[in-house]
Amino acid sequence: MPESILLSITVVVVLGIGAQWAAWRFRLPSILLLLLVGFLAGPVLGVLDPQSLRGDWLFAFVSLSIGIILFEGGLSLQLSELREVGSTVLNLITIGVLTTWGLGAAAAHYILEFEVGLAVLIGAILTVTGPTVVVPLLRHVRPKGRVNTVAKWEGITIDPVGAILAVLVLETLILLNDPQRAGAGTAAAAEHVAIGIGLEIFVALGISVVATILLVVILRRRMVPDFLRNAVTLMVVVVAFVVANVLQHESGLLATTLMGIALANQPYVSVQRIIEFKENLQVLLIGSLFVLLSARLELSALEYIDLRVLVFLGIMVVLVRPLAVFLSSFGSNLDWEEKAFLSWLAPRGIVAAAVASLFAYQLRPFYPEAIDGMVPIIFAVIVGTVAIYGLTLSPLAQWLNLAEPNPNGLLFVGAAPWARTVAQHVQGLGHSVLLLDNNPDHVHAAREAGLPAHQGNALSENILDEISLSGIGHLLITIPNDEVASLTALHFSEVFESTDIYQLAAQPDSRHGGEGVMPGHLRGRPLFGENTSYQSLRAHVQRGDRIEVLSLVDEDTDEAQEYYTYDDLSATYEDATVIPLFILRGGETLEIVSETSQFQLRPDDQFIALVGTEDDVRDQDHKTPEVDRVAKHEGPALEKAPTDASDGAS
Repeated sequence: MPESILLSITVVVVLGIGAQWAAWRFRLPSILLLLLVGFLAGPVLGVLDPQSLRGDWLFAFVSLSIGIILFEGGLSLQLSELREVGSTVLNLITIGVLTTWGLGAAAAHYILEFEVGLAVLIGAILTVTGPTVVVPLLRHVRPKGRVNTVAKWEGITIDPVGAILAVLVLETLILLNDPQRAGAGTAAAAEHVAIGIGLEIFVALGISVVATILLVVILRRRMVPDFLRNAVTLMVVVVAFVVANVLQHESGLLATTLMGIALANQPYVSVQRIIEFKENLQVLLIGSLFVLLSARLELSALEYIDLRVLVFLGIMVVLVRPLAVFLSSFGSNLDWEEKAFLSWLAPRGIVAAAVASLFAYQLRPFYPEAIDGMVPIIFAVIVGTVAIYGLTLSPLAQWLNLAEPNPNGLLFVGAAPWARTVAQHVQGLGHSVLLLDNNPDHVHAAREAGLPAHQGNALSENILDEISLSGIGHLLITIPNDEVASLTALHFSEVFESTDIYQLAAQPDSRHGGEGVMPGHLRGRPLFGENTSYQSLRAHVQRGDRIEVLSLVDEDTDEAQEYYTYDDLSATYEDATVIPLFILRGGETLEIVSETSQFQLRPDDQFIALVGTEDDVRDQDHKTPEVDRVAKHEGPALEKAPTDASDGAS
């Protein structure tokens, strides 16, 4: 018996992690694979026994796991983002929820022919979307403007709101069907709901404030060592969730969400390590939850999936969601394109699946026959919405001009002084830049220079959710550690094509004969040429070289060459005075200098280059023939382009 339990646990972990890896590898929505492998492992193949997954322990585990997931989601929310869209987010989790609830309940009653009570419950369950499905879609589409903020906030905050609403509906149904309370009418039910909402908010708010203050004091006064910081944080989150649930049923979800938001926005302690720990835990929890919940289904559940369910799904997608969004955004400053985008973004996730499974178990004594169809229908809506939105959201965003089809902005991983100088020049030319660095001094200096910068670990799983990649199309890894740079290139390959990921040349370790350099297939494309390393760029900037916008002219011929190569610019490493960084095609399109063999500079192009001062040139004991040719203006010569961008700081 213990061996079978151990085998089941192993199967759940392997399937949960393996399905998410396969989804990443083949660029598929992970939730679809998780539900599929869970269903195959449960009712189809019998590797996981559906009957053994029906105990109270499962629902306790599911409830606690969702509380931790929502806490992690709250850590990614910054209150400063609400200055422009706060009212819209508030309307979406109030007016939007009520609209979805009412119309969803009506559709469940008239189309699926559920009893009124169950129809109202189904409508309440389907109000939730969730960060586990919304955030990956946003990461893939990378919408620009305000819709990214609105969608992220709605996806995280609507989970506890919808779950609390569903719990109140459940308790009302139990109240109305309890033989001991026969005669309890509508007035009593309404009073129960009103009191329940008040208690939910009061308990959740109080517990979250107390738990956040306690955790901040512990961390700020260094009352625990570093290796226990994450463990103590998890302990406090679990205690807060359980205490809130004991005081008021299902208020723990709201409490942990508020706790995450409060902790993310307080200025006293850094939460970066906590975020990294929680996001790793989230991957394991999400995989396990979806596998377990889908494995609980029976093969007979497929009997409930018919044409009526497809009609119901179509109404929820085409009618209910757009109406909820337009009512919630009425009078807001959102454009019609932004409203249309939000109208096509409501995938259901883990909370809907978990709540449906839990409620079906609790309501079986009152609805012994009708309740069997609720769970498979909810799962069908989850699969349908994820598939519909996952396949169509990106083309829609491009059609609405909310996602650039060919973004040309640059994300710099690393904000060292020379990297900030390069970013300033690129920004001065009108191109978007974003700097990412884990060093707070580098981030502060970048912001002081007027550059958008984010403090965070590039290898953090959650970093793709924290930063906005709107308008960003290229990744420039400008850090000295080659191993970390290669891992960063691999990590960001989820959102960037391999042709858009650039990495500086490694600095060989002379003590080991050059060993330690990562293999070529694990690296990004060469950044600024195959021989340009972090150390060499830093040395050039420190000696006084300037970054300038240049053009190439040929004074000795009536007609210029068709194009010039990398060697024509005398970009040799030891004695070079010119290192090309970017090429400006037509004064607008920005190309990154990479493989020297593919470098082609046309006569009408300009380029951004690292140029040595004339004093540096005179002080050099040796010049290559190419450098002499440039200095004497023989053949192609460098000419400073008339642009303000060349006057940036170095």
